[in-house]
Amino acid sequence: MNRSERRPTLVISHGAWHQPSSWAATCAALAERGYQTRVPALPSAGNPTPTGSMYDDADVIARAVTEIDGPVVVLAHSYGGMPATQGATGLTQVSHLVYVTAYLLDEGESVFSFHGRSTPSDTGGILRLLKNPRVALYNDIADEPAGRALDELVNQSRRSFTDRLTSAAWRDIPSTYVLCEDDRAIPLAMQERMATRATASRWIAGGHSPYLAAPHRFATVIDEILRSTPDATR
Repeated sequence: MNRSERRPTLVISHGAWHQPSSWAATCAALAERGYQTRVPALPSAGNPTPTGSMYDDADVIARAVTEIDGPVVVLAHSYGGMPATQGATGLTQVSHLVYVTAYLLDEGESVFSFHGRSTPSDTGGILRLLKNPRVALYNDIADEPAGRALDELVNQSRRSFTDRLTSAAWRDIPSTYVLCEDDRAIPLAMQERMATRATASRWIAGGHSPYLAAPHRFATVIDEILRSTPDATR
């Protein structure tokens, strides 16, 4: 970006079982590149028993966007694609959406339905963590930082994965899908299906959590995407 261009503020929609603090290193790396960031806490994640729905999460993302004066890019990771897609709908200051191995779904779809799972009769309670999260979430991260990340995981409401989208911001807002080649949580074939809905796509090496594996490298990727996307700075 030229110095005269106004960098958008990034509102980050974090993934399931995670907290805003997991993005601290990447936010610092983005700040070095001139970006302000906001990582609101999503009510579907927390201890001991979160009850927040995907719609509650979407409201939090929408509120974070509307509190910012100037252009906004919503950056979503994993489950965070759901509230980003729902919450950014109709918000004219959102210039771009970035989905990082995130759920880029359409109206009427839920995370459960996308994976071919039926909606349970009881959608309350806690969603079980992925089997072997060390491999699923952090397969390319060294043991010490991966251990810290695992220790910081919190509970996730089941309802957040069964709620269905009622709107899809990507139908009106340009978007980029970032596919992670060695993701062990969201299979590459599923990422490829979702990426076809985005305006553009980009491949990066590594696993499910590139923002934790290599924050500076990841921040560079985000900066490159936004510098090459005219609508992201307006």
